[in-house]
Amino acid sequence: MNTVTKPPTIAIASGKGGTGKTTVAVNLAVTAQRMGRNAVLVDCDVEEPNAGIFLSPAFHDKQTATVPVPVVDQDRCLGEACKKCIELCRFKCLIYMGDELMVFPELCHGCGLCSLACPAQAVTESTREVGVVELGEAQGVHFCQGLLRIGEAMSPPLIRKTKEAALEQWPSADIVVTDCPPGASCPVVESVHGADFVLLVAEPTPFGLSDLKIAVKLLRKLDMPFGAVINRDGMGDDATRRFLETEGVELLGAFPYDRQAAELYAQGKLLVDGPEHFVNGFKQLLLSIDKKLEASR
Repeated sequence: MNTVTKPPTIAIASGKGGTGKTTVAVNLAVTAQRMGRNAVLVDCDVEEPNAGIFLSPAFHDKQTATVPVPVVDQDRCLGEACKKCIELCRFKCLIYMGDELMVFPELCHGCGLCSLACPAQAVTESTREVGVVELGEAQGVHFCQGLLRIGEAMSPPLIRKTKEAALEQWPSADIVVTDCPPGASCPVVESVHGADFVLLVAEPTPFGLSDLKIAVKLLRKLDMPFGAVINRDGMGDDATRRFLETEGVELLGAFPYDRQAAELYAQGKLLVDGPEHFVNGFKQLLLSIDKKLEASR
């Protein structure tokens, strides 16, 4: 019996936006490919995916992503005499009003509990589109991104489907790099779920440090292995380094705050196509993460 092995996944996250998550994720994935790895880059920042700006991918597949939502047969519904579905729904997407069970699909998380709980079998399932998943190739890297439907309030279901689509499309990959959304809320939790290692991109500023502390607390709560890299090192002070040392968070690398990096970024170019210290820096970062993955096996 053949067992399908999931490729090691590195999630690139941070507490705040603008720290350089996408920069690190894209350059790390390209570095892996140039070092002979079968690399996949997944952009899970589905509300504003931007990894493709640096890679200009050629997409060959586009999939509509949907989530299940309840549909009510009003003739079967027991109405006021029951209300089990309303009582059990944690997300308050069902209400009884005007002698009718009403559904608010935008609030539904697709758990299916209402259908299972209905004694009259009055609740069935339909689907609601939440966005699209696009798959393609870019500079030798397999690339997948999710794009949330305009007006959609919940991104975790699309993030989950984006990750699943990437693994289904490229099961023989030997490394997956996931570019996560900013913050420490549900989209981030879904993005890092299942990752073998999380790399926190830290910014050496008071604001960046404040949000980094929240991200560290989140990952410890989730009991996930993680380390940190400092981007734009030298821009602020050494408070971020002191915090990482005090908290026992291993610093796996640091990229300097310099004009060359800013110029490459402004032109939509990769740092690993620039100065040698960036090329070597990302190689060393990848090797350091490899050691962490190996030690955890």
